[in-house]
Amino acid sequence: MPTEADIHLFNEGTAERAWCWLGAHACRLDGEDGVRFAVWAPNAKRVSVVGDFNGWDGNRHLMQPVASSGVWEAFVPEARNHDLYKFEIIDADGNLLPLKADPYARSMQHPPDNASRIMLEEEFHWSDRQWIETRDSGDLLRRPVSIYEVHAGSWRRKPEQDNRYLSYLELAEELISYVLDMGFTHIELMPISEFPFDGSWGYQPVGMFAPSIRFGTPNELKHFINECHRRNIGVLLDWVPGHFPTDSHGLGRFDGSFLYEHEDIRRGFHFDWKTLIFNYGRNEIVSYLLSNANYWIEEYHIDGLRVDAVASMLYLDYSRKEGEWLPNEHGGRENLEAIELLRKVNSSVYRNHPGIMMIAEESTAWPGVSNPVDQGGLGFGYKWNMGWMNDTLQYMRRDPIHRKFHHHELTFGILYAWTEKYVLALSHDEVVHGKASLLEKMPGDDWQKFANLRAYYGFMWTQPGKKLLFMGGEFGQRKEWNHDSSLDWHLLEHASHRGLLQLVRDLNFLYRHTPALYERDISPEGFEWIQADGSQLSVYAWLRRGENDVMLAASNMTPECHRYYRIGVPEPGRYRECLNTDAEVYGGSGQGNGGGVWSQDIPWDGQPHSVVVTLPPLATVLFLHAGNR
Repeated sequence: MPTEADIHLFNEGTAERAWCWLGAHACRLDGEDGVRFAVWAPNAKRVSVVGDFNGWDGNRHLMQPVASSGVWEAFVPEARNHDLYKFEIIDADGNLLPLKADPYARSMQHPPDNASRIMLEEEFHWSDRQWIETRDSGDLLRRPVSIYEVHAGSWRRKPEQDNRYLSYLELAEELISYVLDMGFTHIELMPISEFPFDGSWGYQPVGMFAPSIRFGTPNELKHFINECHRRNIGVLLDWVPGHFPTDSHGLGRFDGSFLYEHEDIRRGFHFDWKTLIFNYGRNEIVSYLLSNANYWIEEYHIDGLRVDAVASMLYLDYSRKEGEWLPNEHGGRENLEAIELLRKVNSSVYRNHPGIMMIAEESTAWPGVSNPVDQGGLGFGYKWNMGWMNDTLQYMRRDPIHRKFHHHELTFGILYAWTEKYVLALSHDEVVHGKASLLEKMPGDDWQKFANLRAYYGFMWTQPGKKLLFMGGEFGQRKEWNHDSSLDWHLLEHASHRGLLQLVRDLNFLYRHTPALYERDISPEGFEWIQADGSQLSVYAWLRRGENDVMLAASNMTPECHRYYRIGVPEPGRYRECLNTDAEVYGGSGQGNGGGVWSQDIPWDGQPHSVVVTLPPLATVLFLHAGNR
């Protein structure tokens, strides 16, 4: 039963755990066991709960209003765990609405069926306490983070079994071992909150509290996450608070009124996506989303949320023409209510779970996305660096002969690299809708395509910022991503694809074991251009600095090998060649520096010393300063 305090917090928009009493819960009333249902439908004339337990008869279990809270509740002794149910609602005008799924349901039917499923609290024995304690006590900003983005329905499939998905349990067996072998630190799952349309990739959720039954039960998802933590892999989840679909069983016109969505189409409807927009100015909607964010972190031990389409929330005129949007109370285009929601969510989850990651997919120059709320920011921990991604991919698409005219496209990102705390993301969005796979974006013949992509990965892994790579990018998926089919794992029969896979594995290993590559990520002292103006040769050279180590990196973005190439360095001694993307083991030509070079007392590039190196064609070479060793 909800307390007066529960109702008060819910109605004022500060409830962080509303799932604990809304929805379906085991209950004992007057000595009888059953299920207590509660739903918020303030403008309904009548609400009934219907389901397997009453023959879907709306006259059997009428719900009662809880004071003036807008909440309705009913106790059903006949209801059993895993029974299907919905709410039958008559609106204020006496109209019978389509049956509605429970907004707080913890499980739903497999689409296209869409009833809610009673999922009473089942005990799960977590064994990740040490992981959580370590996570919450450390400074993730000074740790390596390399994220593998996964669509659970298409990473691998079972072609011999009607091309079915892998389950959460199978992913726990196969995906975790793979990610561990590849050296990624985190798995980011594309949305798994229940969604009706496969083609939405999960970005049009209906069951915000229900992990998709496509892949298994809630406890099986918990098993997957627990196993990740047991093997020191974090789990991030895509979270979609920006919009929801118009399906009749969903949140739209839930009690016959504009309840979850804004009533004005200029604020309540996405014309691009044909979806509804949450009414962020309504307290109970704020409580719904605030509780949902905390739910995944608290109940499922998720290590962070990547918040989808933040720009669409921040701007009232997002993708709208003149006359299609309403300004805010000050006449501006900023969505003040959405801003307040994001700040409230970020403040709440970081207060309750200090070690998690809140990541914004935000594609504009909105200031302070990853700044603390008390400093005027949105309160995210990190922001995807969309500008870096767009500029660098545009550069890599160019024929090398033209790259010298666009040299700045690889250097420009450093000018704003410390304005936010960034994740460098090569996500699913870059390999769909005719954009081509990462490999097929690269120019040249097949050898050059692989060489370009290897050089690009070497560049990316040594730039400031956390890393994210969408599945398939690690071995050179050739086709665009298709949510209906598995990645093309058979490509690993070819040496060039195996070489690229080995490179990503080695980059992750080097990144995780080289403090210079992550320790000062958010400080300008951790990065220095040595050669940023070598446009004629399309050569770049830079330093990464940790507290006690220095790495020199250089990229040659042309197919010409540069021998006896001099680069300035800050310290005397030996520079060990610790990775060369042109190495034969990666599919390259094998040109390099024999394991390392010694500095000379010849000032160069504004540095007191210099080294003479070989820069292989279309390659990135990394040197770790080894002193006199």
